[in-house]
Amino acid sequence: MPTYPDPNALETVEKRLSSFPPLVFAGEARALKRQLAQVAEGKSFLLQGGDCAESFAEHHADNIRDFFRVFLQMSVVLTFAASKPVVKVGRIAGQFAKPRSSDVEEQGDVTLPSYRGDIINSTEFTPEARIPDPERQIMAYRQSAATLNLLRAFAQGGYANLEHVHEWMLGFVEKSPQVERYRELAGRLTETLRFMKAIGFSAEEYARLRETDFYTSHEALLLGYEQAMTRVDSTSGDYYDTSGHMIWIGDRTRQPDHAHIEFCRGVKNPIGLKCGPSTTTDGLLELIDILNPENEPGRLTLIARFGADKVQEHLPELIRAVEREGKVVVWSCDPMHGNTVTSSTGYKTRPFDRVLREVQQFFAVHRAEGTYPGGVHFEMTGKDVTECTGGARAVSDEDLASRYHTHCDPRLNANQSLELAFLIAELLQEGREEAPKMAVGA
Repeated sequence: MPTYPDPNALETVEKRLSSFPPLVFAGEARALKRQLAQVAEGKSFLLQGGDCAESFAEHHADNIRDFFRVFLQMSVVLTFAASKPVVKVGRIAGQFAKPRSSDVEEQGDVTLPSYRGDIINSTEFTPEARIPDPERQIMAYRQSAATLNLLRAFAQGGYANLEHVHEWMLGFVEKSPQVERYRELAGRLTETLRFMKAIGFSAEEYARLRETDFYTSHEALLLGYEQAMTRVDSTSGDYYDTSGHMIWIGDRTRQPDHAHIEFCRGVKNPIGLKCGPSTTTDGLLELIDILNPENEPGRLTLIARFGADKVQEHLPELIRAVEREGKVVVWSCDPMHGNTVTSSTGYKTRPFDRVLREVQQFFAVHRAEGTYPGGVHFEMTGKDVTECTGGARAVSDEDLASRYHTHCDPRLNANQSLELAFLIAELLQEGREEAPKMAVGA
């Protein structure tokens, strides 16, 4: 947690935030929980993704639109491949705080506090910019409110029209070096839409074809902000963190006797829990009991982030322990955080082939265990950045410098994100005929 130089100023800001309107509503969080319960039963699939860390400088309508557009395209590809609804959860409208492995950053002979996300301090490497500033929490709230307003307009105002999304996807397919690989699925989707239109199911008449449900999520890292945004729901009397529909606990802050677990235990939102190589079976079961003592379907999503070469070593024993104890969870794969390397040119990057390999290993382990691989969790953007190497339109180490825009971790660009969706679609199609074992009562 950051150390603010003026505790009184911090307290004043948090009091102001506690009087602000909620960003999301308890009923929306409950709706997401019901949809995640369907994922836990193997009846839906979770797509969660978005920025590594949102920034104040890049808060533009075009950036939000481009992200939402690619996210919708990915969702359509996965829905068609799995023949199941896709639950859409963005890392957006709140993903401002970032955990750091070191409290300080060194450049040459200068040492300054680390950048912790725009909600806390600034990326500029100056002593003034790196001082934690509580007023940034007000800025983060206002940006989140504006972002949510635009996302709701996109989701409900016709931008999510299935026919439009498919047209965008066809443009990607025709320009992709993997055009033959993707054309079959795109062609079958075209025929399906034509058939639906022919029998009278058009977007003009059926709202579900032109609208979509879209939820927001972020890591609940800056606890003062999260507590200030917590409200008592007037209909149930329960506490909800109204900063986002879903919040998650990172791999660095999941100690069972620490504050992040204690805070998330007390709110009724859907909760995510990152599981890394240091996660033990006993430790995981203890956290599950704390965070979901009633074993409520949809309450808890376990987000596996091991690294492509460590999935087979760690994931099977965790799945077996959860199954043995009859715990109802959603299993999701974060193939980003365990596959970060330093390129030959000195940039932090993530090779696309390693990202894909972790997803493949995740699916393979679940198939071997007879359980359901319920979702994926990506750091991605709708822009044409060069931050992750590889992909069909290969980004090389030398290309990274041209459009390396991230403030923290490397993200998949728009083409890499949609390409990955097509590749995951193949995995979903392979397993579609297999009857997954349900988490409880199977």
